[in-house]
Amino acid sequence: MKSAPAPHRWLAVVVAGGLCLGLSAVPSTASSAEPLPPVAAPVAARPTPGSPDSGDSLFPHQGNGGYNAKHYAIDLTYHHSGSIRAMTTVTARSTKALSAFNLDFDGLVVTSVTVDGSAARFHRTGTELTIRPAAAIPDHTRFVTTVRYRGTPHWLADPDGSRDGWIATLDGATALDEPIGSMTWFPNNDTLRDKATYLIRVTATKALTVESNGRLVAHHTHGRSATWRWREVDQMASYLASVSIGHYRVVRARTTSGVPVVSYIDPMFSSGAAAARRVPRVVDYWAKLFGPYPFTSSGIVIDNVAVNYALETQTRPVFAFVPDTATLVHELAHQWYGDSVTPKDWSDIWLNEGFATYAEWLWTARTVRGYPRHHFMSLYRGHGSGGGFWQPAVAEPGSGANLFGDAVYTRGAMALQALRMQIGSKTFFVLLRRWAAQHREGNATTAELEALAERLSGQHLGGFFQDWLYTAAKPATP
Repeated sequence: MKSAPAPHRWLAVVVAGGLCLGLSAVPSTASSAEPLPPVAAPVAARPTPGSPDSGDSLFPHQGNGGYNAKHYAIDLTYHHSGSIRAMTTVTARSTKALSAFNLDFDGLVVTSVTVDGSAARFHRTGTELTIRPAAAIPDHTRFVTTVRYRGTPHWLADPDGSRDGWIATLDGATALDEPIGSMTWFPNNDTLRDKATYLIRVTATKALTVESNGRLVAHHTHGRSATWRWREVDQMASYLASVSIGHYRVVRARTTSGVPVVSYIDPMFSSGAAAARRVPRVVDYWAKLFGPYPFTSSGIVIDNVAVNYALETQTRPVFAFVPDTATLVHELAHQWYGDSVTPKDWSDIWLNEGFATYAEWLWTARTVRGYPRHHFMSLYRGHGSGGGFWQPAVAEPGSGANLFGDAVYTRGAMALQALRMQIGSKTFFVLLRRWAAQHREGNATTAELEALAERLSGQHLGGFFQDWLYTAAKPATP
């Protein structure tokens, strides 16, 4: 978050103004006047290092403090061997006077760093790249950092054992970054709460295709190589950034509102094109329920990447398999809830997964009358109070290992259905749209959702939210 101007700066202005008025009011012949105190010059904040973490409750060592990232320009060359040579330029604004600051970066060899065009000293401890510019960065100042690096990127194991980051495929690579994988292929402020815009430029052999976030703004060949330039003009959290390199069939369409839908399908998935053709219809349906589609493009990627999950990468979710309808509608619903509206802390991941799971229920309700309520009651009655189904608390998962468990998916969706029954369907659907609109391209918390629900319904919902989101036990009433 941006900090307010340092209090001492405002104090210096007020004191100086008062002294000027005092001088004009004191007669020059007044011998009895007490001597005026000297006017203190404004004192600049002493530069200090930025924080090496963002204070997230589940990933305390991820992200950094002291600045806000505004824009990432990634220029990456991919080689047949799987290695890369790259340069990432980070435009940021300081939130304090900085003598040094950190970026999250893992594995690759850093060859040089500059800050505002001047060489900067740097060192790395674990995944923390600490940069010390030649001159301190003043408070609330824009600065530009360029990091050049090379090597063969790799994936990381997140706390639940899944692969995150740069993952090699049979014909290229795909980067899947939730929750901590983005630092395997570009240096960044890897925290939910520091969104930025992106320009991702990738050069590879011209036999391959490159996909990324946003819209393709340039593609040209030069000799045996080709360069693809993708621009994401909407704010994006680092864990939603992605790139896919390989052989793809491209499927193009548009939504009824004119949003371009461009999907990339690995040829090994013969039925993938049929899934891609369902995207416009799903996006159109969610736009009716949730409000206008929040980004400038849509689509999907189906790749032969060796993971067992799908991921809601911004504008174009990635699937390691041909998705069924439930999975497709889930990941596309994330474009509103998770990608556009992103939690401020990973403990609130249910705001992503609970909403997207409930979207699955809403899609089923198109053809099965009363489905959300009936399914909710079946789950509620089918799990006794002593079972592990009710642990941990939905909004307090307690550990990164619980980030993608039933608590945040199924019980998060149950909490939304319970809220719908509490405040009424009409108010509930107003809530869904208002939530997406008020926090578009931003971050939000469970407390803010509760406040909005209370404001729209006129009800006090503290007890309800405590039972359904903050208690690791079966609520007394559905």
